[in-house]
Amino acid sequence: MTSETLWYVNRATGVVCLVLFTVVVLLGIAVRLRTRLPGLPRFGTMSLHRMLSLSATAFLALHVTVAVVDGYVNITALDALVPFVSDYRPLWLGLGTVALDLMLAVLVTSLLRERLGHRAWRAVHWLAYGSWPVALVHGIGIGTDSGADWMTWLTVSCVATVVAAFALRTARTVRAARRTPTALLHTEGAHA
Repeated sequence: MTSETLWYVNRATGVVCLVLFTVVVLLGIAVRLRTRLPGLPRFGTMSLHRMLSLSATAFLALHVTVAVVDGYVNITALDALVPFVSDYRPLWLGLGTVALDLMLAVLVTSLLRERLGHRAWRAVHWLAYGSWPVALVHGIGIGTDSGADWMTWLTVSCVATVVAAFALRTARTVRAARRTPTALLHTEGAHA
């Protein structure tokens, strides 16, 4: 493969990762809210979340591999795994590395979920929420298409949908927390 082909593959896989991980975050929120997607049983949302998580991870692996293999910019495997050590754009590449490391933690603990237990798995799984914005900033800072109109609109769309879904999740959590003490008071009053 030529260096130009690798550059296009790296750009394309970065964009695909943005879209797939955005959908994965949205599906994760839908699973947590017990949302049923049209045409799918409730467990279908979780299955789709897992399948797209694996697909996104495969594209991420390809994105990182191509960045390391491409000789145009000197990015080593160490640069891809250890944040902020690269000579090439250390901040922006380092943020991508942080996002990768967080996602690797989520992936490994998801594969070991049965052995870890739900509480430990869930605690680590929260890192996925942190990795998404870090990866987004990485793409904005290092992506060669970040100034293009189509990429700006794609990025804004991804951010808007994730912020809206997170706001919905937060609102439902707050509402549930408000109902819980009231429900307990009514229950305790009935037994008194």
